[in-house]
Amino acid sequence: MFFTGRYLKHLGYEVCYVRNFTDVDDKIIARAKELAEDPISLSRRYCDEFIQDMVHLQCLPPSVEPRVSDHMPHIIDMIKQIVDNGYAYRVEGDVFFSVENFPEYGQLSGRKLEDNRAGERVAVDSRKRNPADFALWKSAKEGEPFWESPWGPGRPGWHIECSAMSAAYLGYSFDIHGGGMDLVFPHHENEIAQSCAACKQSNVSYWIHNGFVTVDSEKMSKSLGNFFTIREVMDLYHPLALRLFLMGTHYRSPINYSDVLLESASERIFYIYQTLHDCENVLSQHDKGLQESIPPETLNVINKFHNDFSTSMSDDLHTPVVLAALSDPLKTINDLLHTRKGKKQAMRIESVAALEKIIRNVLSVLGLMPTSYSEALQQLREMALKRAKLTEDKILQKIEERSEARKNKDYEKSDAIRKDLAFVGIALMDSPDGTSWRPAIPLPLQEQQVAAT
Repeated sequence: MFFTGRYLKHLGYEVCYVRNFTDVDDKIIARAKELAEDPISLSRRYCDEFIQDMVHLQCLPPSVEPRVSDHMPHIIDMIKQIVDNGYAYRVEGDVFFSVENFPEYGQLSGRKLEDNRAGERVAVDSRKRNPADFALWKSAKEGEPFWESPWGPGRPGWHIECSAMSAAYLGYSFDIHGGGMDLVFPHHENEIAQSCAACKQSNVSYWIHNGFVTVDSEKMSKSLGNFFTIREVMDLYHPLALRLFLMGTHYRSPINYSDVLLESASERIFYIYQTLHDCENVLSQHDKGLQESIPPETLNVINKFHNDFSTSMSDDLHTPVVLAALSDPLKTINDLLHTRKGKKQAMRIESVAALEKIIRNVLSVLGLMPTSYSEALQQLREMALKRAKLTEDKILQKIEERSEARKNKDYEKSDAIRKDLAFVGIALMDSPDGTSWRPAIPLPLQEQQVAAT
C-alpha cells in the first residue's frame, strides 16, 4: 500500500499521511530485557532502520511519524474519556475496556462476541468482567518503563496507542486506515470500539488491509526458518526491483516470495529502464523541431494505456493490471527504435517522445522512477554479477572466448559458453556492433517457471 499516497496526490487530493510507531509494548520490553537494553532505545534503533529501508524502496515520507512514548498525555486523556463515558472499568492499577458496553463490537470483522473463546486471542484474566475485554492501561511491573496516570504508574495497552495518535493528528474521523490482514481482529476491531467510546462521531471511511507474505507458497515465519528482511533482499536485488515485485500482486492478496518471481521482477525492471534509456539517447539528438501531433496508431496505444492505468488504479489500486499494461507502449517504443519497419514510421521521434512521457508519468505515480536510467541499469548489472558470483571482466573474457570460438566455427564451445552464463543469470546479446550482456533469469529458474505454468 506504499503507493496509495502518490496516487491520491496524482488525483489532486490533499494527503495527510500518519505512520505511527509503537515503541512501548510487551514484545519490545521482553526483547530489550534479552539484550539488556533500554526498551525505548531499542525501538528507536529499529524505527530508524525501518525508515531507511522505506527510503531505499522510494516510499514517500509520512506527513507525521508519532511514537507512543511521545504521546502519553494524548493516550491518558483518551482513556479518561472512555472511562467517563462508561465504557471502561478499573481493576487495581489496570483499566479494561468493556466490550459488552459497546453493542457494535465486531462490526469490522463480522465476529460475534459469543464466538470469542477465552484464551484464544487474549490472555485469560479472572479480573475481567468478560474474557474479551482488553487492557487500555497496564499497571507498572518491576523492571518495565512506566508513566504516571490517574490509575497509578503504568503504560498503555497496544490498541489504545493507535487510536490516540490517529486522533491527535487526523481527528476522530478520517478517510483511510491501513494495516495487515491479521490486524482486522482484534486490533482494528478494538480501535473502532475505543475510538467510538471516546467520541461518538468517530469514523473511518475505508479500512485497507494487505495480505500475508508467503515463501514458495508457505507462510513466512521465523519458526520455519524462511524469514527474510528487506535489507537482506536488497543486498542482492535492486530496491526498485523489489518494489516492482511487491506491486505485481494486488495488495489484498498474499504475496508469494520466491527467487524466480524476484528474478523476473529484476529482469523486467531492467527491460523497462533500458527501453527508456534508449529513448533518452535518441530524444537527446532531436530536442528541437518536434511536432505536437502524433500518428493515430501511437495515440491509440497511449490512450489505451492511460485508460488502463486510471481504471485499474481507481479500482482498489489494482497495480498488477497497470504493470501488465506497460507491455504495449514499451514494445511500441522498441519497434520504433530498433526494427526496420519502425524506423520508417512517419513522425517516429514524436511518437517515441509521447510514449516515453506517459510511461515516465505512470512510473512516477507508482514510485518506480529512478534518479537516472543509466545509474539504475548499472546498479542492476552489478547486483546480477553479485548473484552470479562473477566480475564484469570475467564476463568480457567469456565473450571474447566465445567470439574466438565462433570465428573457428567451434559452435559447440560457443553454445556452451552462452549456456554457462545463462545458467547464472547472464544473457548474451549479439548485434552487428558486437556482443553485450544483460541480467536475466538464471536458466534453472526459467525452467522452473516454465514447469509451473
